[in-house]
Amino acid sequence: MSDFNVLSVDDSQYIREIVTQTLKTNSRYSVLQAVNGSDALQVIKDNFIHLVITDINMPVMDGVTFIKEARKLYPTLPIIVLTTESGDSLKKEVMDNGANGWIIKPFRPVQLLTLVKEILE
Repeated sequence: MSDFNVLSVDDSQYIREIVTQTLKTNSRYSVLQAVNGSDALQVIKDNFIHLVITDINMPVMDGVTFIKEARKLYPTLPIIVLTTESGDSLKKEVMDNGANGWIIKPFRPVQLLTLVKEILE
């Protein structure tokens, strides 16, 4: 049985699968998936989620908007941003709106696992 439910939010199925496979190397994590921020809000309303890993650039609802909306509902839910974006102003905006971590794609699996473990354990 998993100890932590993690939500992977990305419009790329490939990235969602890489995140899922990376986290499943640790049996303490089970992973749910969402394709955009709107989808992710529904998942966090319907499930007890311990951590969200979200992209920024997605259709329907982007990651910045998702983080703002998620913060209204769940002020303490940990959120890690996993993105190709590296601009300092965007990073500052995202962190100011409540993100707990920032990882640039492509990422090293150990980098993601280390940050997830730091936040959850």
